Order: sequence, then C-alpha cells, then structure tokens
Amino acid sequence: MEETLAKPITRGYLNRNQIKYIVVIAMLIDHIAWGFVDAIHPFLGACMHFIGRLTGPTMAYFVGEGYSYTRDVRSYQKRLLLFDFISWPAFVYFETGSLFLTLGNGHFILNPMQGVIFTLFLGLSAIRIWESPRMKKPVKIICIILLCLLSCIGDWAFMDVLGCLFVHIYRDRPKAKWTAFTLVFFIPNALMMLFAGFQAAWFQTGVLLVPLMLGLLYNGQRGSKAKIHKWFFYLFYPAHLAILGVIRWNILR
Repeated sequence: MEETLAKPITRGYLNRNQIKYIVVIAMLIDHIAWGFVDAIHPFLGACMHFIGRLTGPTMAYFVGEGYSYTRDVRSYQKRLLLFDFISWPAFVYFETGSLFLTLGNGHFILNPMQGVIFTLFLGLSAIRIWESPRMKKPVKIICIILLCLLSCIGDWAFMDVLGCLFVHIYRDRPKAKWTAFTLVFFIPNALMMLFAGFQAAWFQTGVLLVPLMLGLLYNGQRGSKAKIHKWFFYLFYPAHLAILGVIRWNILR
C-alpha cells in the first residue's frame, strides 16, 4: 500500500503491485459474496469467501514489511487514517444499510464499525510504538494490547494489528516471521471454525493460502513506480463498498 525500497528476493516472480491487484480482486469477490451470494447459494458464497481470505493478511504483511523502507512513516500513517475516515460510511452502509445505530430512547448514533484500513492503521501504529525509544517495553506491550482491543470494531480485528507487528519484529528471522504471521491469522480463524462448525466456516482456512502465496510467489520487488499503483487501493476500497452498498440496499432490496 505504500511506496517502499524493497529488498530483492531470489524466489518468486510476482512483485508487490501485482500481488496487491490479486488480493484487491479477492476482496471484491469476497464482498460480492457477503452482499449477494450467501443467501442464494451458500456453498458458492463460501468458495468466494475462501478466496477473500487472501486480502486482510496480505495487506498486513505489506504494511509490516514496508515500515522499514518507507521514506515518511508519519505521512503513511496519516494517509491510512484519512482514507479510513473516507471509507467508514461506505463500509458501514455496505454492511448494514444504514450509517446509524438506534438507541433504546429512539436516538441515533454513528455506527462505530470500521473496515480493514482502520486495522491496518492500528497495525502501523503498533509498529511505531514498538520502535519508540522513549517508551519502556512493558508500556509498549500495554499500548499494543489496547490497540488490539480497539481493533475489535474493525475488520480483521487484532489479527491485522499483530500481523503487521510480527512481520516487522521478525523481519530478519524468516522462520520466526512466517510462524508468527501464520499463527496470528490461523488460530483465530480455527476457533471460528470450532464454534461455528467446519461446514459453516471452512472457508476460514483460506488464510493459509497467504504465507504460501507470499513465500512462493512474491519476489520482494515493488514493481512500477507509477502513482496509480500507490493510490489504487485507497480509492478502490471506499468506491467499491459504496457501489455495492447502493446495489445491495437500494436497487435489489
């Protein structure tokens, strides 16, 4: 999501831009399933969700990787926060058909639920806290725990926060990095399958495709420096949610 000076990796033949477009398409497929397919054809919807599991972990990986090479981390963080604010109403409307929650007394408040950009913002914030020279380690851990709790209103709650952080912390220890990254996404999804039942939630196993895709196909290169590659996800995310939301709650209702 951010321009980086990536280190070359000998294995793989897809650069970061190419993988980003793959997971953006996966996200679109996933959201189409949530909005239109599940109620009509649950198995097809589950297959689409299986593909959609690629997106959240992959974006977290790139945020964690990019921290070390980004020229201006503060600007990157501000950009994530800005586009989270822009995407917020589109995400809430797509999910619920309304921007508000109704209180018991008949009053309305803005729905606080957030999309994946919010959790990625928190993930980048966690890395900045971890790297802060002014904070002691116990304080850092407490702050990161608080970020994880805050992420519970967002998509990929706490997984994208810890996913970003572990990719950064273990960036020079590949085995530890892939182990921590895989477990932080697989364990929560395995618990979802346990409580919901494998037949209903088997698609959560799709998160295991991410370390395979990145480990085998990603070459560590940024790809083209054209600005469209930098801005596409930021613009596509709220736009596709708004369009799908209008179709879901107005045209097909």
